[in-house]
Amino acid sequence: MDIIRALEQEGMKKNLPNLKIGDYVKVNVKVKEGNRERIQAFEGTIIAMRGGGIRKTITVRRLSFGIGVERVFPVHSPKVDSIVIIRRGKVRRAKLYYLRNRVGKGARVKEDIGASKD
Repeated sequence: MDIIRALEQEGMKKNLPNLKIGDYVKVNVKVKEGNRERIQAFEGTIIAMRGGGIRKTITVRRLSFGIGVERVFPVHSPKVDSIVIIRRGKVRRAKLYYLRNRVGKGARVKEDIGASKD
């Protein structure tokens, strides 16, 4: 069991920010197009977190041309270049699936003014 835990620790990223539900984040993802690789940003609100350790994933939701788009990112994946917190959210839920049914101002998450962006 300790061998598995040691291997997982080896693959985990160390420079991650302290992510929370409701945070507005920018996830920079490595995208391969033909023979070259570039970084594409996906900006949105974290509506769910699952798993632990190396299996940890975040679900990020944003509105793109009036249509809700959700992507699930494995936090420790080599495809994920970096995660930057733009705004801290103040929520009282573990999952923000209710945002799927809301549009416009109703889909906003309050900003947590007291939290630091570390």
